[in-house]
Amino acid sequence: MTEEPHLPADDEPAPLPPRRRGIYVLPNAITLAALFSAFYGIVMAINGRFEAACIAIFVAAVLDSLDGRVARMTNSQSAFGEQMDSLSDMVAFGAAPPLIMYQWALQDLGRLGWIPAFVYIAGAALRLARFNVNIGVVDKRFFQGLPSPAAAALVIGFIWVMDDSGFKGVSRIDWIEWSAFAITLYAGLSMVTNAPFYSFKVWGGRRTVPFAALIVVMLVIALVALDPPKVLFGIFCLYGLSGYAVYAWRKAKGQPASVIATSTDDPDEKGLHP
Repeated sequence: MTEEPHLPADDEPAPLPPRRRGIYVLPNAITLAALFSAFYGIVMAINGRFEAACIAIFVAAVLDSLDGRVARMTNSQSAFGEQMDSLSDMVAFGAAPPLIMYQWALQDLGRLGWIPAFVYIAGAALRLARFNVNIGVVDKRFFQGLPSPAAAALVIGFIWVMDDSGFKGVSRIDWIEWSAFAITLYAGLSMVTNAPFYSFKVWGGRRTVPFAALIVVMLVIALVALDPPKVLFGIFCLYGLSGYAVYAWRKAKGQPASVIATSTDDPDEKGLHP
């Protein structure tokens, strides 16, 4: 008696395609461009050109948002690309922002200025490591902790706003020094919290974007064009606080505040994890 071959049920998830081992030019070229932007930003900060340094980090953030999408669109995902992207993120959003901030405002605080800079860089390393480990069990609607590009935008955005407002030689202005201290420390610690920050990857359980969202994006672009430093910094300040607001709201409603799934087989978790 022959055994019938096993046929997968309709509701069984399709097996994930194996990750390729090759190296693909286009997505990795974008990742290298983001890495160069971060390097350029550090060099500009050393030379005292802080506006150029800030713009370079924002360019790195834009490029970082593109490399993964390009890899998926061209079906060129690879294990090498994933590791390259993670290392590039550590430099662009983990090392460059605190170094630029230290060069701009913290160095005259002496060893006290090391504290927020190191907390930031350590927080970024811990956040990226945790992200890589938990990628399969985190609710796709949220990031666990402030994402490193947003933390970088918070720190760099403050520098850009102050520089654009004409504040030069800020190491001699106490309130700016201590504001820089507080913002850098806040961004570093926020990366390692469990507060849920919205990822904008899923809209109401769907991957498709409603038409109204495109109108909002259009308005945001128009606002950014009016005054890029102030508008971008304002947006990321709101985003940097949003995770704690969501955390407090969930706690007040008696809902679980963690974005880690207790079981990815739970029907309530269906479609929310990779």
